[in-house]
Amino acid sequence: MAKATKTVNETISEAVKGNFNLDKFKKSKNLSSTSVKFKDQKWIPVSSAFQEALQIPGIPIGHITLLRGHSDTGKTTALLEAAVSCQKMNILPVFIITEMKWSWDHARQMGLQFNEVADADGVVSDYNGFFLFIDREKLTCIEDVSAFMADILDEQKRGNLPYDICFFWDSVGSIPCRMSVEKSTMNNEWAAGAMSQQFGNFINQRIVLSRKESQQYTNTMVAINKVWVAKPESIMGQPRLCNKGGNTMYFDSSLVITFGNISSSGTNKIKATKNGKDVEFAKRTKISCDKNHVTGVTAVTKVLMTVHGFIKDDKKDLDKYKLAHADEWSQVLGSGPFEVIEELEDSTIKADIFDNED
Repeated sequence: MAKATKTVNETISEAVKGNFNLDKFKKSKNLSSTSVKFKDQKWIPVSSAFQEALQIPGIPIGHITLLRGHSDTGKTTALLEAAVSCQKMNILPVFIITEMKWSWDHARQMGLQFNEVADADGVVSDYNGFFLFIDREKLTCIEDVSAFMADILDEQKRGNLPYDICFFWDSVGSIPCRMSVEKSTMNNEWAAGAMSQQFGNFINQRIVLSRKESQQYTNTMVAINKVWVAKPESIMGQPRLCNKGGNTMYFDSSLVITFGNISSSGTNKIKATKNGKDVEFAKRTKISCDKNHVTGVTAVTKVLMTVHGFIKDDKKDLDKYKLAHADEWSQVLGSGPFEVIEELEDSTIKADIFDNED
């Protein structure tokens, strides 16, 4: 069979390809390898109890981490542990407080560094330190939160805020969208849509892109998410946690940590008591890593939550904590031995006597 003759177009195409340099084309379009290379993974450390419980070094820098669960299960404790470490690492903490349960006293107990600013009458009017802080007084809706974060990132890009940043939002689902405000009607679907548009398609992408080596700064986000329990669709089904404000933050998070049980907080109180007076000093809480796209490790266990951070759920660490703080509790309970009461999972009570002079 005779060999087919090449057409003029085929001949020209081969000639063009022969003179074409793909590397030069990439360079002309700024598609060099540096544009796809990511920085080495680093972490914001948290307490050793938290690290050991979940088998991760802390909060991954350059990622979105979601802390979700019912009220008073340890989410804010984890957030503050990370914020304290950020200050030590010269990473600027940016607090976005829309839940309005913030306590400066608790933040100080956890180790956050700041100074109180008092007026002429000695009344504290402000707090200064290495952080930014904004709350519901200036943020009325989801779109406001997005606009604030975008402005901070823009100022960083312009060189007016020369720090790596970690945004701490407490909490997703505690603030309506602009349409709900305008209509004076709370609507979960509107809120979910606003979250998807403002964060899933905008802010969250800017956080993730900061991990590239081409970016001068690396930014991180830690978000607390309020939850509610969805009933099973069938009799045989199991209830599940649903994220208020939609699933945008859940889907975009590299790390999702759940505190407590599904149906309830699932915490057990531990308190010192004497002569009818109580000092609740710890809670045992379940903690689980439900999603981990950083190291792939997932775990479920329990830790003890205190106003000073997490401690391990074992007798040695609990006794050490009692000894360190018994003198403080004696101001309420009085000097001498006191009883330690622990709630067990079956609602029974475990009690023993603790004497810091032993």
